[in-house]
Amino acid sequence: MIERTERPLFFLDVDGTLLPLGGARIPSSPQGCEDWQGTSNPQLAKIDVGHVPRLLALPCELTWATAWMTDANEVLSPLLGLPRLPVAELPDPPQEYETGVLHWKTRALVRAAAGRPFVWVDDEITGLDHAWVSAHHGGHALLHRVDSTTGLTGADLAVVEDRLLEWSRRFRCG
Repeated sequence: MIERTERPLFFLDVDGTLLPLGGARIPSSPQGCEDWQGTSNPQLAKIDVGHVPRLLALPCELTWATAWMTDANEVLSPLLGLPRLPVAELPDPPQEYETGVLHWKTRALVRAAAGRPFVWVDDEITGLDHAWVSAHHGGHALLHRVDSTTGLTGADLAVVEDRLLEWSRRFRCG
């Protein structure tokens, strides 16, 4: 029997994923971004704290994969009752998002996974990201796109849970 000692990674985005945007726009100025990533952000009230027990029960290693970087641990973890989570090393986000190009996180997340199975939940994943991960990641991967207006839902978590359980059975059974 083959046993994996490392649990799959779960790369969790914040804006538009954990934090539903519901039509709000993320600020583009440095000061606006600083305020957005602080406790005064009125959008924080829209986070579904009911997801936290399900996230913590998943057989994986939760990891922030967000432009919030360490601010996610300073602002969101205490708010949600999450422990401090690892933070994926990401490049700086682009000033303007272009269509038809690889997402700015994709390469960094594949590098961070280093062959481990991973789940990436984000509101900006495209077919290009799926294709690139398939071609450049040797392990299992689930890239799951959520609707930015509603953010992460129970149905999204069910997809992740099912995939993680499938991987778990596969690893135990060899």
